[in-house]
Amino acid sequence: MNEKKTFAVITLGCKLNYAESATIARDFMQQGYEKISSSKKADVYLINTCSVTEHADKKSRQAIRKVLRINPSAHVVVTGCSAQLRSESLGAIQGISSLIGTGYRDRIVRATSDLEAGKVYISPSETEEGFFRAYSAGENNRDRTRSFLKVQDGCDYRCTYCTVPLARGRSRNIPIADVVCQAREIASKGVKEIVLTGVNTGDFGKTTGESFSDLLDALATVPGIDRYRISSIEPNLLTDGIIEKIARGKPFLPHFHIPLQSGSDPVLKRMGRRYHVALFADKMKTIHSLMPYAFTGIDVITGFPGESEEDFINTYNLLRDLKPSYLHVFPFSVRPGTHAASFPASERIRDGIITGRARKLGELSDMLHRDFILANKGRQEEVLFEGKTRDGKMHGYTRNYIRIERPYQRSLINRVVDIILE
Repeated sequence: MNEKKTFAVITLGCKLNYAESATIARDFMQQGYEKISSSKKADVYLINTCSVTEHADKKSRQAIRKVLRINPSAHVVVTGCSAQLRSESLGAIQGISSLIGTGYRDRIVRATSDLEAGKVYISPSETEEGFFRAYSAGENNRDRTRSFLKVQDGCDYRCTYCTVPLARGRSRNIPIADVVCQAREIASKGVKEIVLTGVNTGDFGKTTGESFSDLLDALATVPGIDRYRISSIEPNLLTDGIIEKIARGKPFLPHFHIPLQSGSDPVLKRMGRRYHVALFADKMKTIHSLMPYAFTGIDVITGFPGESEEDFINTYNLLRDLKPSYLHVFPFSVRPGTHAASFPASERIRDGIITGRARKLGELSDMLHRDFILANKGRQEEVLFEGKTRDGKMHGYTRNYIRIERPYQRSLINRVVDIILE
């Protein structure tokens, strides 16, 4: 009897990559492969790469070299944004079997004839309208509780620092009816929470004449799904109607991930962003007025070319005053192919200054998150418990994204439970 072939997956970057990796993994398992840890010797390794920063590209290369050391004879399949944008540097790594981009341009850089391509289906361009339908559900313990559902891909914005439109192509989506069908599939697996993800999620409907608000209304009717989170949404696409819909409660959770990038209007203009500081501040104030305990995670870039000390102070003060729950801080790095890469060298911020500003924002984030947690102390909240922690406890998240740990009780896994936040 032939021994079952094995595969392993390494996913870098965003929740969208995670949903796509999970879908590919299901295809492997349906065709008889056994999934194992990426630290073990596998027949096939799938590495879904990220290229959002220089550090992400570096981690992608490190992941490839790591699995090649584990099993030099394995089929190593590299896909994702770094494969799309950095094909020359990745292609120079000896031992890669296939180098396949995000697929929106039907670009397969290199593939060997002996790789069982039918069992490694990762070319989104082969699907309807270049949209690779993807969700996670059932691939591991976490996926039995929470699923990442891809509802949108690509971006029509051209922010001067961002390579994602170069890697992912135009903004596009499948019809609401098809997304609802996928949500029903997820519900049939017993999953209770869905995280809606995309490159520019709020731009949903561009190719079908629908809207993100319409999508939320339709998803709310799917039986079995108790909770929906929105992974990220641009400030200019976060309408008051959407905020009010979430404020009305179930099944939408008071959890917002909103990119600010800078608290300076001149910097926002140079970044090519589609809003002003006043609009962002207004959205935050609306959220907090309707949902005082909502979680708000904010993306911010520091060290963008031309960012003065005054620009940085304005950003810092804005975030301090608006009191988000958490900051995702990104030190600026030049990305080849972007408009910002052509800015004069004289406008570049020294690495030491960028590091210092990032550290200050990190310290602010710690303070804001601590204040957010303390403000919730003593409140009753709903927690969806997901599974065991490394130390044998169980963990889960409240509606407003506070991580909770409790002594393990198997009967409470994948159940929504009321608790008092201590």
